[in-house]
Amino acid sequence: MTAAPTSGTALTTGTVARKLGVAPTTLRSWERRYGIGPADREQGRHRRWSPADVGRVEEMCRLTALGVPPAEAARAALQESPVTLPRQRRGGDSGNLSLGNVRQECRGLARAAVRLDAPAVETQLTTTVGEYGYTTGWEEVMAPALHAIGRKWASSGERYVEVEHLLSWHVSSSLRLARNMRGTPAPTPAGPVLLTCVPGEQHTLPLEALVAVLGERGVSTRMFGAALPAEALYEAVRRIGPSAVVLWAHSRNTADRALVRLITEAEWGVRGARTHPAVLVAGPGWSPAAGTYGPGVERLTGLRTAADRIESLFGG
Repeated sequence: MTAAPTSGTALTTGTVARKLGVAPTTLRSWERRYGIGPADREQGRHRRWSPADVGRVEEMCRLTALGVPPAEAARAALQESPVTLPRQRRGGDSGNLSLGNVRQECRGLARAAVRLDAPAVETQLTTTVGEYGYTTGWEEVMAPALHAIGRKWASSGERYVEVEHLLSWHVSSSLRLARNMRGTPAPTPAGPVLLTCVPGEQHTLPLEALVAVLGERGVSTRMFGAALPAEALYEAVRRIGPSAVVLWAHSRNTADRALVRLITEAEWGVRGARTHPAVLVAGPGWSPAAGTYGPGVERLTGLRTAADRIESLFGG
């Protein structure tokens, strides 16, 4: 069994849920169905979890993440008895993720994703954004969990692709929720910031995170998502007249210098007063060498510094 917490302090259901990456409703359902829950209640029937209680439910989380049916996992956790694990496919292992030194919320999010516990994933993301905002939430919770699961998928044959898809979808939903909650930024003299993946590029989540953070700062954006064709991007720039264009490339195979030159040369406005956008490249696909993509083209690194730079351009 996984070692239980050593502290003698009793925990609330909400605290245990955040720690283990389990939705509070899931904990209550497990208690009702399988009898795995806090042994004691305070006056007023508030649940309080002892270290032993937390250890048992943590063991159940571990077993269900490995594919053990919940009823069998609960029996094993309550009786501290061994259980026969399902036969793993090629590349199968213990299901543990290599997360390193990360926030507890990141561990809880990753555990919930491995169990395919969608309600818990959604709860973890909502709690994270509410407590830390989108910048810290992405850099210290969402991105590390996504990277860990991506590494696991890459090293485990065909396993974990369903975990990556589920977590990616919920992270994307959480990032897009920022736009619905904040509404449309007030109009400003500067044009909006246009953000898009380059042709052939499908990795949109880092760009979606940048859109969410810029929205928190009141910067107007136009997000075009994955793999926008070059001709369509050029026409969008001429029609919108953006203050800046951010081109995301995850792979060196998709980082297109010709596209950068094309957008750099795009212009709009009345004759004699033509305007060009600031062109910013972002993502690991672009070379870090200064001046590689032409005069005035900047390479953004990191979500926070990218948002700072774009905000300064927008304000100007």
